[in-house]
Amino acid sequence: MRYLAAYLLVTIGGNANPTAADIEKILSSVGIDADKNRVKLVLEKLKGKNIEATIAEGSKKLASLPAAGPAAAAPAAAAKDAAKPAAKEEPKKKEEKKEEPEEDDDMGFGLFD
Repeated sequence: MRYLAAYLLVTIGGNANPTAADIEKILSSVGIDADKNRVKLVLEKLKGKNIEATIAEGSKKLASLPAAGPAAAAPAAAAKDAAKPAAKEEPKKKEEKKEEPEEDDDMGFGLFD
């Protein structure tokens, strides 16, 4: 996903035909060591394609996938009712909370992972 995002950033910047160096430059600017095989794969798959048309085509495919239907409404109502008792218990949780050292500010998730 990070390679595709870098490719899109390059094309949005006005370069219709990004190179591996362009993608690697963007990834390295945020501290990511680019995998040359993945960069090559992205470039091969998108070579000669209009990015706007590709996104539009993908959006049509996503729209055809089934999404959550009426069954999702019932759990939402149950969650609303369940939230009321939780609000009464909240002050207890605040008292028990201890400060933990901030060892990993991003909780193990990187922006482009």
